[in-house]
Amino acid sequence: MADFQYAPQRTGAQTGDMATDAGLRKFMLGVYNKLGLGILLAGVLAYVAGTVPAVSELVFNSPLSLVVQWGPVVLLLGSMFFMKNPSPLATGIMYWAIVVMMGLGLGIWVLMAESGAESMTRGGIGMSLTYVTIAKAFLITASAFGALSLFGYTTKRDLSGIGSFAIMALWGVVALSLLNFILPASSMMEWIIMGAVFALSAVLIAVETQQLKSGYYAFDGDARSLAVMTNWGALNFFISFINMFRIVLMFLSSRE
Repeated sequence: MADFQYAPQRTGAQTGDMATDAGLRKFMLGVYNKLGLGILLAGVLAYVAGTVPAVSELVFNSPLSLVVQWGPVVLLLGSMFFMKNPSPLATGIMYWAIVVMMGLGLGIWVLMAESGAESMTRGGIGMSLTYVTIAKAFLITASAFGALSLFGYTTKRDLSGIGSFAIMALWGVVALSLLNFILPASSMMEWIIMGAVFALSAVLIAVETQQLKSGYYAFDGDARSLAVMTNWGALNFFISFINMFRIVLMFLSSRE
């Protein structure tokens, strides 16, 4: 995912013209449409995985559960090594594959809401949720995403430095999460990690929006590169959206 580099943001008159460029609006709309379709598909798959017993058994109690859980991570890491010259087809397949796997994984929340079951994290955070809780979490996440992306689209400030810091910090949070599995379980540590992931995902949404704007002008006229950038942009947005949604859902369903 990080392999596809956008061009540095331009300055001067060109930067001022960005907000009114019809081609840019069309390009960004294409990214948001692909993101919206991905979220819709993920929601449908989550509902099926959580409400159809045969599918629930297959997704959560068979070897397929390992694919659903670790497949997105494997694909993302693999793309860093094997996708040096990404194509629209390869990045499109990767996007929809990750959407499918993450959507099926979200079915666990639907299953909890459907059955009324409660669960507890390793750190001891108890959770109990309903369909109303899921709807509230989605609306909160969608509102936050819209505001953050709008900020990234309209701000004149260069966010590239903040983005680089956020990516490095996110890797640090990943390392902290792995360390949390080794150390004694702690609900406080889990909340700290989730808060950090939420904040960094929020930053990356704004940064990604600005990078897409810059990339559009850098690759203007190159249909292949713009198609690849559309897929990467939708994928980055989708992952950040799902990360934020999961954390908001955990917060709303927490019994602490």
